[in-house]
Amino acid sequence: MTTRTSLQKTLGIGLTLGVTLLWLLGVTASGLVAQHEMNEVFDSALEETAQRILPLAVTDILNRENGAGNQKAPALKDHDEYLTYLVRDEAGNILLQSHDADPGVFSRTPAEGFSDTLTHRLYGVSAVSNTIYLEVAEPLAHRRESALEAGLALLLPLLVLIPVSLLGVWWIVRLSLRKVVDFQQDIESRGAGDLSPVVEEQLPREFEPIAGAINRLLERLHRALESERSFTANSAHELRTPLATALAKVQRLKTRMPDDYLKNDVAEIEEALRSLSVLSGKLLELAKAEGGGALSQSQQDLVPILAMIARDFEAQAPGRVVLSLPEREVNSFLDPDAFAILVRNLIENALKHGSRSEPVKINLNDNGVLRVCNGGARVPPEQLALLRNRFARAKTDAAGSGLGLAIADAIAKGAGMTLHLRSPATGRQDGFEAELNLACI
Repeated sequence: MTTRTSLQKTLGIGLTLGVTLLWLLGVTASGLVAQHEMNEVFDSALEETAQRILPLAVTDILNRENGAGNQKAPALKDHDEYLTYLVRDEAGNILLQSHDADPGVFSRTPAEGFSDTLTHRLYGVSAVSNTIYLEVAEPLAHRRESALEAGLALLLPLLVLIPVSLLGVWWIVRLSLRKVVDFQQDIESRGAGDLSPVVEEQLPREFEPIAGAINRLLERLHRALESERSFTANSAHELRTPLATALAKVQRLKTRMPDDYLKNDVAEIEEALRSLSVLSGKLLELAKAEGGGALSQSQQDLVPILAMIARDFEAQAPGRVVLSLPEREVNSFLDPDAFAILVRNLIENALKHGSRSEPVKINLNDNGVLRVCNGGARVPPEQLALLRNRFARAKTDAAGSGLGLAIADAIAKGAGMTLHLRSPATGRQDGFEAELNLACI
C-alpha cells in the first residue's frame, strides 16, 4: 500500500532539511578554511619565534665561561608554555632549553625546517655554520583545540538559526499553499451529491487547470444525471399510460362478455397486463436506482417521508404495519424520491413474504438506523446471499418479480450505504430483517 503525504508537509520537511544541510556544509567548509589559515598562522608563529630566540641563544652560549653545558632558561613566573624550545649542537647535545621543555618530544637528531611527531609540530633552524641548532615545538592538541573552538563558534549559531529556519519555511509554505488547502477542504467537505462548481479564484497557476477540469467533469455529470432522470420519468409516463389504457379497456370488455369461458380468457389477459404494469414500474425504479441519482445536494429530513409511506401501506394492509419513529429529525443526503422507492420496496417485500399473522415492524432510531422486520420462516443462508440479485426469490408462494430487494440494494450502494439482510431477524429465532444506516452518507 502506497503511503501518501501532503504537499505542504513534503515541502516543509524538504526545504528545512535542505537549508539545514546547506548550513552544515557551509560550517564544515568554513571550519576547514579556518583550520588551514590557523595552521599557517601557527607555523608562522613557530618560525618567527625560532628566528627571534636563535640570536639570543647563540649569544648566550658563546659568552659562557664554563663551557657549553646544558642550561635552562629561567621563567619570570609560572605559566603554561604552548611553545617550548631546545638548543643543541650538531651531535644532539642540549646546550639550552626552555624551562618547561621535554626533550622527549623532540627528534633525536636536530634538523632544519618543519616536521611532525605524533604529538607536536616542530620547526628547526641552525646558526654558526650548522654547529648550533634551535628547535621550537608546539603541541598538536593545542591546534586541535583551537580548531574545535573555531568550529563550535561557527556551529553554535545554527542552534538558533535552524529552528528559526524551520518556522520560517513552514510559515512560507503554509501561506503559499493556503488557497490550495482551502480548495482541498472545499472538495472534501461537500456531500457526494453536491455537483456545484468548485471555487477557482486565487488558486496558484499550477492548480487552475485541475480546478477547471473538475468543474467541467461536474458539469458533464450533472447534465448526464438530469438527462437520465428526465428519460426515466418520460419512460415511466410513456409505458404506464398505454398499459393503464389497455388494462381499462380489457376490464370494460370483461364486463360485456356474456360467455364465462371468454371472461376467463379476458381475466387472464387482465392479470398479465397488471403484472406487466407492475414489472415495468419495478424495472424503471431499478433503472433510476442504478443511474446514480440516489443523492441530493442538501440534507433532507426523512422522518415525514417514512411516516407518509407507512400510512399508505397501513391503508392497504390494516393492522399489519407497526411504525416507530424518533422524536427528532433524521437528516440525510439520500434523495427523497430514492428513499421513498427504497422504503416502499422493503415494506412491500416484508408484507408479501412475511407471516400474515404477525405485523411488519418499521423502526427508525435517532441515529438514522432503519430496520424493517417481519415474521415468517427462516431464509437459508445460501438463498439469503442471492436475494440482492435481480429476479432472485426465496422459496415462497407469494407473487412478486424478485426485484424489490435488488432495487433497495442498488439505491443503498448508489448512496454509499450498505443494506444488511438477516434471517433470522435480530432477537428472534425466525423472520427476516433489512437494516441500513441513513445518516452514514
